[in-house]
Amino acid sequence: MSYKTILVCLTTEANAERLTRAACLLAKKFEAHLIGLHTKQEMPIHPGVSVYITDDAVEAFKTGQTRQAEQIGLIFRNVTSAAGLNGEWRLVEAGSESAGNQLVEHARCADLVVISQADPDTDRPDQEGIQKQIIQEAGRPVVVVPNIWEADSIGNNLLIGWSATREATRALHDAIPFMRDGGEASIIWVSHSRKGQGSLLSQTAHEIAAGLDRHGVKTTVTHWDNVDIAIGDAILNEAFVRGADMIVSGAFGHSRFYDFVIGATTTHLLEHMTVPILFSN
Repeated sequence: MSYKTILVCLTTEANAERLTRAACLLAKKFEAHLIGLHTKQEMPIHPGVSVYITDDAVEAFKTGQTRQAEQIGLIFRNVTSAAGLNGEWRLVEAGSESAGNQLVEHARCADLVVISQADPDTDRPDQEGIQKQIIQEAGRPVVVVPNIWEADSIGNNLLIGWSATREATRALHDAIPFMRDGGEASIIWVSHSRKGQGSLLSQTAHEIAAGLDRHGVKTTVTHWDNVDIAIGDAILNEAFVRGADMIVSGAFGHSRFYDFVIGATTTHLLEHMTVPILFSN
């Protein structure tokens, strides 16, 4: 298995260059076809105020959306050309659909999806929560790139968060293409004080490591046991210590109540990420 079709969701002009650079690294790594996608927003008109919206205001909004889309498309073509890639550019009219619904439809036809971490300062209102929506609804592995990302590599040194859940298992196996051809990986499990939890996580983590070894992947196992900090913080700290250039994590694997109790690990990682994270659900 490899990734041969990569979709990068270019939501704003502010993240277009950074995201395209990240996607180009992945496309070259896997010799994949790269698609850049942007959705044009329809002017939001709320009931009761539509009578106050003039035709000139609607036209000005459409013109602004068109100009932004053209600029994002230009950035995509310039960055892919500089990287020696012939990327495919797609511009979609969101219409009455939200941007998230449109992105999910296209994401389901790709092998791997790349999207930016949320940025409340630049994201459009209809883009709120699209990271979670794509991770939960697209059925594809999603690489979320932090707003502060400026590196020159992705996926050469992986830190895999292990929780012995379906989602963690899927994420780990979705990451195998990254670990081939000399890639390195560390598996980390984190437990609180729940009786028997550490034993199960340790046993399954080492068994998973043995399975990766059969794929030719050099793997180590580490753990943080009986920790008092959030699991997400433990993973981020370990990634920093190991110099990982990508984290691998299952996403939204517990009930909302349990996520609240343990600190909502997926949400914590999405909010505080420092390196790209591959999420699978």
